[in-house]
Amino acid sequence: MLSAFENFVILIVVMTLAMLFLTVLDRVWPRERRRAHNDLIGWQASILGTTYAVILGFMLYTVWTAFIDANLNVDLEANALRNIYRLATGLPGEQRGQLTEDVRRYAEAVLKYDWPAMAAGRLPEESHEINERMWKTLMSVKAASPTELTAEDHALSELSMLTQHRRTRLIQSTARLPFIFWCVLIIGGILTVFAAASFGSQNIALHRIQVFSLALLITLVLLAIADVNRPFQGWVHISSYAFVRAQENTIGP
Repeated sequence: MLSAFENFVILIVVMTLAMLFLTVLDRVWPRERRRAHNDLIGWQASILGTTYAVILGFMLYTVWTAFIDANLNVDLEANALRNIYRLATGLPGEQRGQLTEDVRRYAEAVLKYDWPAMAAGRLPEESHEINERMWKTLMSVKAASPTELTAEDHALSELSMLTQHRRTRLIQSTARLPFIFWCVLIIGGILTVFAAASFGSQNIALHRIQVFSLALLITLVLLAIADVNRPFQGWVHISSYAFVRAQENTIGP
């Protein structure tokens, strides 16, 4: 969803705000006055930090697992397409030629239309129309030999898998973390950094380094979650390499 440049800008802005907040806090609520409350602030920072670390880790694991699943689903869809192409050789002449051409057009449509559409947050339609033609072609087969019957049966199975994986890909391209989860992540991060900044440390330089490091880590994890949250958008996205290989090695001329 975010470009690499946008990630960098957000990181710089957040770190600048964190350091400005610490400076303003030192003026409004001097460190000498905060030291009297270090026992309470330390307890609060410990509880907040532990709770937020669990939430942050769980969210990162969730979106990364979804990203891996989406990548695997793309590979399975491309593999089903290659299998249909191979099985088409066992069909009667008319259906063999039609199905082979449909498979080639499907791969081209995925690369030329589906990936750009999903990158822009839209649902593509071109591959759906070709998928429907592939079903019509296979359902029109009149097998005259055991070989053709076997090829038709396996091709229908692979086409069913292809259709399923395509639908899953489209669902995964629009899936995202609910807004309430982002509220929890962002507010939790702000509260955690605030608790760390409120500590009345005698070593000013060390305290600034600690707040800077905490804010940096939280921001980087949040950016990572945002980057992989939408697996087909942004600079961290699922590659169309599986369909490129299918087109070059099996479907290409």
